[in-house]
Amino acid sequence: MTINEYSFAGKKAIVRVDFNVPIQDGKITDDTRIRGALPTLKLILEKGGALIIMSHMGKPKGKVKPELSLKQIVPAVSEALGVPVQFADDCQKADAQAAALKPGEVLLLENLRYYPEEEGKPVGVEKGTPEFDEAKKAMKASQKEFAKKLASYADCWVMDAFGTAHRKHASTAVIADYFDKDNVMLGLLMEKEVQAVDNVLSNIKRPFVAIMGGSKVSSKIGIIENLLGKVDKLILCGGMTYTFSKAHGGEIGDSIVELDKLDVALGVEELAKKNGVELVLGEDSVCCTGYDFSSFSVKPGAEIKVFPSTAIEAGWDGLDAGPISREKFAKAIEGAKTILWNGPAGCFECDDFTAGSRAIGEAVAKATAEGAFSLIGGGDSVACVNKFGLADQVSYISTGGGALLEAIEGKVLPGVAAVKGE
Repeated sequence: MTINEYSFAGKKAIVRVDFNVPIQDGKITDDTRIRGALPTLKLILEKGGALIIMSHMGKPKGKVKPELSLKQIVPAVSEALGVPVQFADDCQKADAQAAALKPGEVLLLENLRYYPEEEGKPVGVEKGTPEFDEAKKAMKASQKEFAKKLASYADCWVMDAFGTAHRKHASTAVIADYFDKDNVMLGLLMEKEVQAVDNVLSNIKRPFVAIMGGSKVSSKIGIIENLLGKVDKLILCGGMTYTFSKAHGGEIGDSIVELDKLDVALGVEELAKKNGVELVLGEDSVCCTGYDFSSFSVKPGAEIKVFPSTAIEAGWDGLDAGPISREKFAKAIEGAKTILWNGPAGCFECDDFTAGSRAIGEAVAKATAEGAFSLIGGGDSVACVNKFGLADQVSYISTGGGALLEAIEGKVLPGVAAVKGE
């Protein structure tokens, strides 16, 4: 069953969305995920259905944290949908509100992760102990009851949260067990996400260039190794590149590094060579003597200077790709026909260190205008293209970070498998 075929008239649909949006001083700083869910939500309302929206926000780890309450996004969701949105203060005690919901009305449930049952992980028990095994078994039973309660609010379940589709949580997968197969379906956003991944993996037009950024090679090693069997060029940028520099004996000053992953970096280089993939690493870095990572700002009196990436002086922290690296990255992207970009080239949140990510974004936009299919994924990469005004100049912007990477790694996404009955 697809959302376009389903008859929502007079029915209540519980929809799992990903409204885990960034909030600063009580205001949403990037509403990409809300906008991404609108086609599905509006279609259900247009077809005469009532909406029960559920999502998580942040990582409250089973505790009620007011700063992570979804109540603060009610005005934004109401404005986006064009209808008043009711709010349920407790996602497990919304029976009366759900029952009273009429066609065309909308109810948003409080943060699902206020309950540990959503994620299904035992709390306060050490892994590897007999107690943990027992707690895990008990939690799985509790998770089923949690999912059953959510399912009881509605006639059908729509999975439209690609950002959490790689997790077997109560609301993203387990809930499917409490509906018959004709009443579970993917939302429009999920369908587009799955198709975008398929375009990258199954419908590859070459040259295929992947750009992987971010701070740690360890968090991207699975996707990097998988991509090395598919791409023609792999650009590595961001903080992870200093681990590669260090692996070759380079001096990296105070830059981020994973000293226990030097052999992993060398292994990536060997695999690239074995597979005939051109591995592109930066040669210079924009560095700073005092950067505040909590406020994304340069501390008073700090200096900014460009160093070779293998000769950064002590006291200096590499925070962005230098001019030589930017030119090298742009050249590598030129002429690409399939592009995947996940992760920035530096601390783009601060205007002093945006040039590397901007150079990549502009090169991707240029290649897209010349016929490439470009897929941008991961919160930071999405924030980059939005910040630089390039969102409408790329082929597809994914709302998922981890889910996108796992899909590209070839892993089965529980949120998709649950709908398909796999």
